[in-house]
Amino acid sequence: MESIHFQYFKTDISEVQLPKKFTFPFYYEPHLLAKIASNEIQEYLESQKDFNHDFGLEEGHSDSAIGKMFGILVVKNTENKLGYLAAFSGKLDDKSLPKKFVPPVFNMRTEGSFYTKGEAEIDEINSGLSAIIHNDNYRDLKGEFQQITLEINTDLEVQRKKMKVSKKNRKLQKKSAALTFNEIDFKNLTEKLKQESYNEQFFYKELQEYYQIKLNKVAQNLKIYNDKIDLLKKQRKEKSNYLQETLFSKYAFLNQQKELKNLLDIFNNPTVKPPAGSGECAAPKLLQYAFANDLKPITLAEFWWGISPKSAIRKHKNYYPTCQSRCKPILTHMLKGIKMDDNLLLENLSEKQELKIIFEDDTIVIINKPAEFLSVPGKEIRDSVYTRIKAKYPKATGPLIVHRLDMSTSGILVLTKTKEANKILQSQFIKRTVKKRYVALLDGELHTEKGNIQLPLRVDLDDRPKQLVDFTYGKNAETNWEIIRKENGKTRVYFYPITGRTHQLRVHAAHKDGLNTPIFGDDLYGKKENRLHLHAEFIEFVHPSTNQNISFRVEADF
Repeated sequence: MESIHFQYFKTDISEVQLPKKFTFPFYYEPHLLAKIASNEIQEYLESQKDFNHDFGLEEGHSDSAIGKMFGILVVKNTENKLGYLAAFSGKLDDKSLPKKFVPPVFNMRTEGSFYTKGEAEIDEINSGLSAIIHNDNYRDLKGEFQQITLEINTDLEVQRKKMKVSKKNRKLQKKSAALTFNEIDFKNLTEKLKQESYNEQFFYKELQEYYQIKLNKVAQNLKIYNDKIDLLKKQRKEKSNYLQETLFSKYAFLNQQKELKNLLDIFNNPTVKPPAGSGECAAPKLLQYAFANDLKPITLAEFWWGISPKSAIRKHKNYYPTCQSRCKPILTHMLKGIKMDDNLLLENLSEKQELKIIFEDDTIVIINKPAEFLSVPGKEIRDSVYTRIKAKYPKATGPLIVHRLDMSTSGILVLTKTKEANKILQSQFIKRTVKKRYVALLDGELHTEKGNIQLPLRVDLDDRPKQLVDFTYGKNAETNWEIIRKENGKTRVYFYPITGRTHQLRVHAAHKDGLNTPIFGDDLYGKKENRLHLHAEFIEFVHPSTNQNISFRVEADF
């Protein structure tokens, strides 16, 4: 029986050759079949009336508008006919499940399901909490408790200051009396002052007890409410944990061998729960449906439809790899036994490249780092600037590396031969006295001549090594820029980074609140080309030995 979600190509694909292996989902160039299928789904999205979701593509869209990741999986059915499946990540605004797309791996919101019941129970607890928190008597008691606490603290602080002044005066009296009083009078004075001290301490202690009794009356009434709040919060946490654990067990994934594994088994870590949204991405949905319906996966692609989120960088209609944190463990199980394209992320392009030294003396080495060449060794690729310089100068002391360039960025890199030189140069980088200039070719035209970008950055924990814009937890990142010239629909610019965050220039170029124009060839934030067109062209700093300004410039080869 034909699957209702199996879609035949409308486009003539008779001349298109099939890929020899399945797509490596975490780094790929879409196959022509995947592009054709994606185009057909995009044509559908442009005119569909099956569901409601604000993608932010219309004028006057709401503030809550956001794009969505869609995926297509080209498959062969049991009759050896070619077609494709389509899916979307997460949920649509109207919570619908249009027939154009494969269903979720587990529909948690089926009417009467354990999840909807659990949600209703949690909603009931939240309503109870809200009723207590907004209760007038509870608010009055909280206000009274805070007011009394403030009065107590203020009054006790006044008393402590008075006691401090009295103690100082007694000390002065004793000092003065010791010079003029006879022994008997001095002894009497000492006893009198000691008694004053005891009296003050006794009064302070009684004052504390009086205030504590006053505070306890309110605290006891307040405790009745707080105990109810604590109990409801405990119940909510227990129900939420149970709901989550049950949900993880319900999300079970097939592979080609029909082996079924749920999220708890796949992530297999008792201390770390699977990330939120695991199993809701397009790729697992597509593969699950294919394996459940005896469809053979041929090639995969995912594209973004709509406006970008506020933090991450997503461009309308651009293709993107499958996310790492949520999907990699799941797809490792689901794609077991399927021959895939090579992982180009592990391809060591640097082995065939020469590391050009443009200057060296007894303390520093200046090199022109090629693109796709690591500054320091990675987990899988050991060849790097550091390892080569270390081999060339085995007697060099210190860390060698002063600063880094992204693997994909070419240009000037400064290294040191001595520990002292490294310390001096690192200090200059930290104090931001080093002058740096990058040249980049942007994939589009800018309409402002120059400017300043301030977008704080942090790592995307769900999709390393990508970076996110985050005004709450991100680190300050600032870039000045100016246009050099426009050429063939692209813009050549200078970047002057004030800070040196990971992927700073790439994100500041691509983000919608930055230049909204990715660097040409940026495979993380734009579109993959022959290389990332970003080059560290110029650097100026104070030489660690001569204390003279020294500068270097190497032109980009693009």
